[in-house]
Amino acid sequence: MTDLHRNFIAGEWLAGSDVSKNINPSDLSDVIGEYTRADRAQADTAIAAARAAFPGWSMSSVQDRANMLDAVGNAILARKDELGRLLSREEGKTLPEGKGEVMRAARIFKFFSGEALRRHGVTVDSTRPGIAVETYREPLGVFGLITPWNFPIAIPAWKSAPALAFGNTVVMKPASLTPATAHALTEIIHEAGFPKGVFNLILGSGSMGGALTEHPDVAGISFTGGQSTGAQVAKAAMSHNARVQLEMGGKNPLVVLDDCDLDRAVQCALDGGFFATGQRCTASSRIIVTQGIHDRFIDALAARVKSLKVGDALAADSQMGPLASQAQLDTTLSYVDLAVKQGGRKVVGGEVLKLATPGYYVAPALIADTKQDMRINMEEVFGPVASTVRVKDYDEALATANAGEFGLSAGIMTNSLKFARHFVRNVRAGMVMTNLPTAGVDYHVPFGGTRKSSFGPREQGFAAVEFYTQVKTSYTWA
Repeated sequence: MTDLHRNFIAGEWLAGSDVSKNINPSDLSDVIGEYTRADRAQADTAIAAARAAFPGWSMSSVQDRANMLDAVGNAILARKDELGRLLSREEGKTLPEGKGEVMRAARIFKFFSGEALRRHGVTVDSTRPGIAVETYREPLGVFGLITPWNFPIAIPAWKSAPALAFGNTVVMKPASLTPATAHALTEIIHEAGFPKGVFNLILGSGSMGGALTEHPDVAGISFTGGQSTGAQVAKAAMSHNARVQLEMGGKNPLVVLDDCDLDRAVQCALDGGFFATGQRCTASSRIIVTQGIHDRFIDALAARVKSLKVGDALAADSQMGPLASQAQLDTTLSYVDLAVKQGGRKVVGGEVLKLATPGYYVAPALIADTKQDMRINMEEVFGPVASTVRVKDYDEALATANAGEFGLSAGIMTNSLKFARHFVRNVRAGMVMTNLPTAGVDYHVPFGGTRKSSFGPREQGFAAVEFYTQVKTSYTWA
């Protein structure tokens, strides 16, 4: 009999009102586990527990907080093989990708164990004699964290670690598609010795996210997901003056200029567009190629895409796993069909694959001869599909890269310092890569975009303190 995995509220593991099965996308006959679903009352209880724990946690020793976060990082490292396998089995990333994400989560916790000790203030001279002016950073209270399925341990880590490091308490609602990895992370946090109520986990559907965003005792919401849901999150949270941080995807351009290193450009496009089955918000899903190198680039990239070995996420020879769900498979196939109907040329891929085990497998697709105003170039597919746009020169490439409403990540492949520097300064994106894939960022620096990709302060690294703390200014007459 499969064990029932429960919500974690006020230091206790509690059953919810319903149960769902977690299915392996590489093998639909494989049930990873059964996971309870919270109801609204349990969400309220979790928020109340976090609120009750806040005074003690916010005033606790920064050394104690640092030690606990470091312990979480060490425990994740010690269990990296087990957790990597669980993540790959649950989400569909290949095993190296799954283990890599687990390692990233560990390093995030260890990084913020140090940041807990570096929460800083400033002493300034007053304009009035005899008065001292100091600023402090202090935590806000309860943070609701709504995390997606495509990075089921890294994103929970980069939201919860800074929240805890700076003295806030947490109620986390992970994606219903990937509860197992979030549940395992919660077990590790519990075992590290965090006081009751400091970290809480509620499992379930999207309505549980609403329970967090609408609650007046939640001081801040950090959300990663789609644009339409993000807009609802912001409206609900702002109705009671909660802080809001939204990451809502991208349609990331990779510009390939005539003077680039062709082999490197192809490798970067392959990595950015197809690794992790294209299910990354920073994926290079829109490739803009100048006419002098266009045909050679298309031929070379098509050959590499066609050669990718698609298979079970846990198989040693798999280079790309399945999509995470039937919904993702259906969406991917529909965008391939739509791109062709609108005039694109399917160079390779885009078909359902029938493998040894039933799963959500698709051949990675390259669509050439598209125009920027096609939907394939304006909307996030979130699958292993890359479309290419032929342009005349750098100026047209930059204008095309800046089209659309997203602005998360952008890249350029060139050996020209002039074009590279101009692109970095003028592309409308929050992160810019030169001769690198658009996907793949460091854990200790800010993450976020412009326009409709992001809203609110940046996530990760030294920027996280801006969202998870507020400044207090103190005046003292002596």
